[in-house]
Amino acid sequence: QVQLVESGGDSVQIGDSLRLSCAYSGNPFNNYCLAWFRQAPGKERERLAAIDDDGEIYYSSSVKGRFTISRDNAKNTLNLLMNSLGAEETATYYCALRGDRLCITKAYNYWGQGTQVTVSS
Repeated sequence: QVQLVESGGDSVQIGDSLRLSCAYSGNPFNNYCLAWFRQAPGKERERLAAIDDDGEIYYSSSVKGRFTISRDNAKNTLNLLMNSLGAEETATYYCALRGDRLCITKAYNYWGQGTQVTVSS
């Protein structure tokens, strides 16, 4: 049974940094992608960053240079370090798992429940 559990969401100020984590278990795939998405109220879900089982990393243009995705294989944890947060980045942040290396897509097989990030002045 696949489980993805996000943590680390918080209320922060504009310009702050925040680190999210996703503990995952039960991954049945040899080739896979792990990704971070976010969704703000009234907006479509946006893919932010992804990493495949081979360590290849993909960033969206909106976060490249500010966000860093990493994976701790020993702890089965996916992390997202977010720097220079803006108010427009207030959203629910999700981690997700896909069972191949086609990481640049929104169609993932498994999703966590999300963690709320609120950025304000």
